[in-house]
Amino acid sequence: MKFPASRAGRTAAAGAVVLAAVAVAPSSAGARLAGHRAAVPAARDPYSPSYHHQYRRGVVPTIGRLREMAAWSGAHPSSATGCCLRYHGGLGGSGAGVFTGAQKVYLVFYGSQWGATGTDGNGYLTLSGDPSGEAPYVQALFKGLGTGSETWSGVMTQYCQGVAAGSTSCPASSTQHVDYPAGGALAGVWADEAAPSPGQATGHQLGAEAVRAAKHFGNTTATANRDAQYLILSPTGTQPDGFPHGFCAWHDYTGDTGLGGGAVASSYGPLAFTNLPYLTDAGAPCGEDFLNSGSKGLLDGVSIVAGHEYAESITDPYPVTGWAASGSQSENGDLCGWNSGSGDHIASLTLPTGSFAMQPTWANDGSAGTGSCEFSHPVSTNGGIFNSGFETGTFFGWNTSGTTAIVTTGQYAGTYAAKAGASVPTGGTSRIWQTFRAVGTRLSLWYDVVCPDTAQQSWTAVTLTDNSAGKSYTIVPRTCLRSSGWKEAVATVIIGHSYTLRLTSHDDDDTTGGDGAYATFDRVRNY
Repeated sequence: MKFPASRAGRTAAAGAVVLAAVAVAPSSAGARLAGHRAAVPAARDPYSPSYHHQYRRGVVPTIGRLREMAAWSGAHPSSATGCCLRYHGGLGGSGAGVFTGAQKVYLVFYGSQWGATGTDGNGYLTLSGDPSGEAPYVQALFKGLGTGSETWSGVMTQYCQGVAAGSTSCPASSTQHVDYPAGGALAGVWADEAAPSPGQATGHQLGAEAVRAAKHFGNTTATANRDAQYLILSPTGTQPDGFPHGFCAWHDYTGDTGLGGGAVASSYGPLAFTNLPYLTDAGAPCGEDFLNSGSKGLLDGVSIVAGHEYAESITDPYPVTGWAASGSQSENGDLCGWNSGSGDHIASLTLPTGSFAMQPTWANDGSAGTGSCEFSHPVSTNGGIFNSGFETGTFFGWNTSGTTAIVTTGQYAGTYAAKAGASVPTGGTSRIWQTFRAVGTRLSLWYDVVCPDTAQQSWTAVTLTDNSAGKSYTIVPRTCLRSSGWKEAVATVIIGHSYTLRLTSHDDDDTTGGDGAYATFDRVRNY
């Protein structure tokens, strides 16, 4: 993927925006603001971009504006604490407070100013009105999240719904944690060029665009939008909601009555959306060159800010009903914005789709039990089998030994499956296994055996150990068939018990026939 080597392609209108932003927030982009966590409610801080604009949830202030906020809060101490995020009970008593299903990020390029469309060598949408190359960059970011065994996304999985309002932690056994975006978070891309984007789109107009996008993508029910978020990307030269005077981006949802013009009517359920302006118009105050320099740093702010809003949208999609600080209503991105919190700082996140400057997010279970900003975190699963269909494209969550591989042909469902053994003799035992806590009473998996030998010499077997009860079971006995085809194996398990599932293929290394024994496994589920 290639990105612009210089800033030369910017429009005159964009340049005017940069000057305005610098006047608002003079700063060096790489400055560190460690140690400050705003504890004063944003509504009281006249320097906050949310002052008199409370719909600007999870707002990312420009670097200079954050300094002004820090100075003001230091002079106006409050008893409110910015330490820990607390659960706020979910939307309207429905219990919906975080995204617990498969992550779905929809990128909406809003307005005819984006220009002619095309496709680059990676299959990403390109736009002639995109001088900085923000469109393919942000597509690569969200396509890459949840792949390559990255653990930046693990920070968010510690949060959940289904706990009492005021809770600061979630039980490990919860089945309602924020889900890991296995296989990528990007669900769709749309260039809506039916009309020009407003020069200064209001929050209401941005929410209305999210409704149009939901219709475009066929998400026409509340269920379809339950784990979806819409990033509304405005073109260069525009100033959605007054960008960049004090802020770089914010997120909200269509049902917020505080939006200018009121809540946005949606027959598709409440929609989480983000106002993501053309960030390189703002330059350094919104993160350009924050981590890198030269051409590599041009888009630093794009991934830092987009990652900030994404992380907040999955942990507090309908602000403020999910996870936020009690007094300030700061969300997990806010407490670590521009390196303003204790713990980890902005760094490069390397994904199979590229390297991206990303900020850490707040972890309640961080250092010393007091919370901190974390860039990496073990993944908390919603119980059951993690990476159950191997759709991360890796063995993430599984253990392996012997000869194993992730395959993209011959799978039972989805894009990937797991293979133990090989089509050539391997002379040994190959295993794939995972330990999990049962969240349902049924365990199911699909397997396909290829074994040109006999079960005395080569075989496939599946065993299950109940670690809580100290018992072991064989759910697929030693099997050797020249070609079994896909078969389902099922077992009954006890909710709450810890189990270890082992998928095994043994090959006797008989080279006379030249064929090895192997088995393919897919769709391993506990429900």
